[in-house]
Amino acid sequence: MVLYTSPFPNSFLSVLHSFSWGLIFPCYWLADRLVASFVPTTYEKRQRADDPCYFHALCIIITTPIYLALLVASLPFALIGFLLWSPLQSARRPYIYSRLEDKNHANGATLLTEWKAAGNGKSFCFGSANVCLLPDSLARFNNVFNTQARAKEIGRRIRNGASRPQIKIYIDSPTNTSISAASFSSLVSPQGGDSTNRTVNTGIKRTTSMEYKGDNSGSNNSEDSREDKGGAGEPNEGEENTCIVRINGEDNGHMSDTETDTVNGQAHASGPAEPSLEGDAELSKTPNHKQKEGDSGSLDSYSASRESLVKVRVGDGTVDQSTVNNKLLYKASIMKKTSVRKKKHTDETFDHEICAFFPANLDFLCLQEVFDKRAAEKLKEQLHHYFEYIVYDVGVYSCHGCCSFKFVNSGLLFASRYPVMDAAYHCYPNGRGTDSLASKGALFLKVQVGSTPQDQRIVGYISCTHLQAIAGDTTVRCEQLDMLQDWLSEFRKSTSSSSTANPEELVAFDVICGDLNFDNCSSEDKLEQQHSLFTHYKDPCRIGPGEDKPWAIGTLLDPEGLYDEEVCTPDNLQKVLESEEGRKGYLVYPTSKNHSSSQKGRKASLKGNGRRIDYMLYTEEGLYLEWKVEVEEFSFITQLAGLTDHLPVAMRLMVSTGEDDP
Repeated sequence: MVLYTSPFPNSFLSVLHSFSWGLIFPCYWLADRLVASFVPTTYEKRQRADDPCYFHALCIIITTPIYLALLVASLPFALIGFLLWSPLQSARRPYIYSRLEDKNHANGATLLTEWKAAGNGKSFCFGSANVCLLPDSLARFNNVFNTQARAKEIGRRIRNGASRPQIKIYIDSPTNTSISAASFSSLVSPQGGDSTNRTVNTGIKRTTSMEYKGDNSGSNNSEDSREDKGGAGEPNEGEENTCIVRINGEDNGHMSDTETDTVNGQAHASGPAEPSLEGDAELSKTPNHKQKEGDSGSLDSYSASRESLVKVRVGDGTVDQSTVNNKLLYKASIMKKTSVRKKKHTDETFDHEICAFFPANLDFLCLQEVFDKRAAEKLKEQLHHYFEYIVYDVGVYSCHGCCSFKFVNSGLLFASRYPVMDAAYHCYPNGRGTDSLASKGALFLKVQVGSTPQDQRIVGYISCTHLQAIAGDTTVRCEQLDMLQDWLSEFRKSTSSSSTANPEELVAFDVICGDLNFDNCSSEDKLEQQHSLFTHYKDPCRIGPGEDKPWAIGTLLDPEGLYDEEVCTPDNLQKVLESEEGRKGYLVYPTSKNHSSSQKGRKASLKGNGRRIDYMLYTEEGLYLEWKVEVEEFSFITQLAGLTDHLPVAMRLMVSTGEDDP
């Protein structure tokens, strides 16, 4: 299959399309600004609280006639542009595939090595988020604004979280061979030009971060990384940019001087500190860009991304925490992985957490509601600093390809560190109401993640979708789930080059990500909960229809509370969501006749931990039979606090080859 790198088959149509859109855009922009001026967000209301009431009214009185006059003047040009633009959509391709040519600017791509499926298995990390990048006037109905600035900041935060060094520290207890629930420690990098290592004097604590400077971009960083690998031994497959330190428990948790020297000698900082990204006047309008220095997710300071990434497993034995913390110096990002015991929670076979950052070494990213084309371009530019391959502007416009007129595309965007082999998009033909104005559908992708020593390709399948959003449209969503399964089956058949007799490629994983717009606890969503999709694909957060696992939380935030001080930063939102009372105050819960729609101050016990409408599913069907796929980690991520009304989710899958796996 040929991947489309431009929206039109020739330059003439592209120029004609640009000209027609140039005629439409002034009218579109003025209408957007006019409506936006009448839909303030709670953040703007609070900012105006100290201003005289008449000041804002005076601004509206002055600007509204100006907007209206300009809007009327631009209408004839917009009409001419529309008459040119609409027929062109019949020749438009359903997506744009963008590949970064200069790999020196892509942190993730420079660290990837081809998986040969020999020896240890490999882990793959998937992320999914609804980022609410609508035209500004429409985004305000979800209590978010300044779409263009948010698009840049979302891209920056995602790449900072994904490109950070991944450091894992395990402490084995001398009295217990099992590994108990996780706790976290905080490591701090050297500041400025000070070459003296800083030790951590705080005790091991539940939630924490570590300063990470810069974007790890540039050729110098790649060279340093290659030198690291040479000096510390070659890392295992799937452990790019990762440091794993094993601390044995024979001395009750104390680190010997030899062990300390090993950590200091074999590990070092991931890259030089770099100044924060270029300033943007628009960012000052977005509340989350005024955080204190060191706040998680802030990019206004040198500490571009503070990370909660050092996991310490402590058994039931006595551990001298101060000794451990005082001897752990932040110098490491890559060192040889020793033989370590697989991490287990006492109540689950894989790790699960509420994390302030996107997972390190994120491989695949599926985004929804990237509707605004200008915002999509800004987001793509930021993501290309980490992801080499991006598929965006997915969908159809006008009346072509779907049953009703489509004003915006599907809002789907896919980013990958691995090359995309095939891609296909299908539009749901049964959208209703306002959802029918967008070309919501499903994007199917086939990626190559490696090859065997016998030169067989190793591939994976990823699907990204966004279902009908209107409450009560249960039948519509079930029909869309049926279509999703059928389209995915057709895509796999049409793109497969293997046969039982001659397996030219091996399938390592098959994952579905997206905003499905129903949860697993609401009584109104029973039909969706019992859909056959969940018999073929596994949901790591789900026990069965109508019942989630105790640690699973909702992913839909209460829009009214987005800018509250308690949750306006990633660290604060993480702490709030870790408590049951905090979740009741800031998450949307399954609808109930016995409770009001207001989320604030709710004390009654409700079913579940909020509306979990963002899903990550995986299957073991149709994969290479000799391999095993299992979940290693599942995370609810707060790094986009204040930038969207959804919580991103991430899942790390381990593909075990059965050869020398630990």
